[in-house]
Amino acid sequence: MPTFTAPDGTELAHHLRGEGAPLIVLPGGAMRASAYLGDVGGLTAHRRLVLLDLRGTGDSAVPADPATYRCDRQVDDVEALRAHLGLERLDLLAHSAGGNLAMLYAARHPERVSRLALIAATPWAVGLPVTAEDRLAAASLRKDEPWFAEAYPAFEAAWTGHGPFDDDMMPFFYGRWDDAARAHMAAEEQQTNDEAAAVYGSAGAYDPPATRAALAELSAPVLVYAAELDGGPTPALARRTAALFPDAQFTVQPGGGHFPWLDDPEWFVRRVTAFLDGR
Repeated sequence: MPTFTAPDGTELAHHLRGEGAPLIVLPGGAMRASAYLGDVGGLTAHRRLVLLDLRGTGDSAVPADPATYRCDRQVDDVEALRAHLGLERLDLLAHSAGGNLAMLYAARHPERVSRLALIAATPWAVGLPVTAEDRLAAASLRKDEPWFAEAYPAFEAAWTGHGPFDDDMMPFFYGRWDDAARAHMAAEEQQTNDEAAAVYGSAGAYDPPATRAALAELSAPVLVYAAELDGGPTPALARRTAALFPDAQFTVQPGGGHFPWLDDPEWFVRRVTAFLDGR
């Protein structure tokens, strides 16, 4: 397992999978170990994935200063990984909350980004929060699912502040609530650093006007990838994110949830590799 040292001395791990040109992959969660990404639907058949364990997650060390869990503070970790790999420029793929780290990196180091793929990215960094209304509207699309009647009350209570986040609501995050989705969900608790997640988007992490202005000048092609059934972000919110970039492609995976590579790996890999290959 390769490691490198962040500018503040924290030892960070990354995992190499597959063959081909390197693709840096940033996990979401927030602050979930990269193990949940697996082979990202089979992208390992096309690219050499470099999956970063963010500080305090997976095989990366816990930092001396917990304030460094903040999203903007971790931009330096991504830049240190690029330098460690000896890459002049990098192709970058980020999922969910990791999309914010990727956008902040692109805003701060635009000359280092060749291509940027934002997969189901929650666009807090550019001032586009996912609302409870977004999530409930997306959930209503699942009303014909056999688990809906049991799961919806818990989902509604959680996002309106009237109940906890618990396992009953998790089917809404997956396009197919099958054994693979259940196993993926069951691993979440052990893979997530809750203390770090609470700091990740805390006060000062984001400056949306400045980030929007920087990304409006980004020359690298961007893929904003949404999924039809995802509530965070909904396709409509993802489309608004795409509009912030000068050279953006926007796509919606039919029947997909928040982890679209699990729902239809073939569709996912075909679309993402077409973008990465410039097709």
